[in-house]
Amino acid sequence: RALARAAAPPRAARVRAVELTALAPAPTDGRVFTDRARAGLGDVDPSGRVRLDAVARWLQDAAFADLVDSGLPDDGVWVVRRLRMRAERFPRFQETVAIETWCSGAAALWAERRSTVRGEQGGLVEAVALWVHLDPDGARPRRVPPGFEAVYGPSAAGRRVRARLRQRTAPPKDAARAPWRFRAADLDLADHVNNAVYWQALEEHLRGDAPVPEPLDAEIEHRAPADIGEATVMRADQRLWIAGADDEVLATLAVPSLAV
Repeated sequence: RALARAAAPPRAARVRAVELTALAPAPTDGRVFTDRARAGLGDVDPSGRVRLDAVARWLQDAAFADLVDSGLPDDGVWVVRRLRMRAERFPRFQETVAIETWCSGAAALWAERRSTVRGEQGGLVEAVALWVHLDPDGARPRRVPPGFEAVYGPSAAGRRVRARLRQRTAPPKDAARAPWRFRAADLDLADHVNNAVYWQALEEHLRGDAPVPEPLDAEIEHRAPADIGEATVMRADQRLWIAGADDEVLATLAVPSLAV
């Protein structure tokens, strides 16, 4: 006798699973750079937990320090296209952390950077970011600088990566909306909102979770630069969208750890 067909799952159960960038293992050969930071007053929430935007700044600073230390001549600029952070345990106030970072993959116009943030008191955050290489004025992608393969190739071990964005670009019509604003203090040297600032939108949503779940896994995809002004944060299921005043989506966040 034929089996009865199962009923279709409800809408929430049919949401496509969030696909996050793989966390490649640490290399057995090649360059691994170590930077250090200490969780200060401006890095933590009222409970003493280091915020996600603070960790993102540490990662950016370590990447820049690595590039400078490598001695690789480069008059171009690198911008973050995508960043995944998996906080196994958040660092805490006054905890000293080591940020180990290495190239885990590359292509002609971009490269992937893996990082591990490890605290002396047990803090642990794994991260992977896609950095796109641009010309000096930041207008167009440009090939990675000459000598890149010699410096960063051994740790990548021939692994090729793609820059295609995977998250849903537009939010559903019934997504919850909340006002947001980018301030002058959010701008960086490139004269647009620094990529780390976007993680504050997720921190705002986490304020209702006590305590913040661990591990917490989230990935952001940057789609357009932002300037000072009004914005909107939208949420549906386990995703956030950050849009400018004209409703152009600037960034999307996938957060499997969020309660639906």
